[in-house]
Amino acid sequence: QVQLVESGGGLVQAGESLRLSCAASGRVFSANVMGWYRQSPGKQRELVATISSGGSANYADSVKGRFAISRDRVTMYLQMNSLKPDDTAVYYCNLQQYGQRKYDFWGQGTQVTVSS
Repeated sequence: QVQLVESGGGLVQAGESLRLSCAASGRVFSANVMGWYRQSPGKQRELVATISSGGSANYADSVKGRFAISRDRVTMYLQMNSLKPDDTAVYYCNLQQYGQRKYDFWGQGTQVTVSS
């Protein structure tokens, strides 16, 4: 089992920055993919960015050039710059790893609110 704990959310004004963190504990395999997803009221959860244990990163088009994902073995970060009101959402940390099957873990989420 893996536990994920997010931190760093908050209320900021448009154009400002925030840095989210996600700490993983428990049985974390050496090969995995961690990612950030977000969900705003009335919308489906959407991918923000992912990063593999080898460091390969992918971003949603809506955040390219503004957000940067990084990690070490058990901690993942999301540096969010030039925030917009549309970035307002609950941000969730995700970890996927493969053993005998695919294991998919989620954090409890952290609220990010961007005011105009």
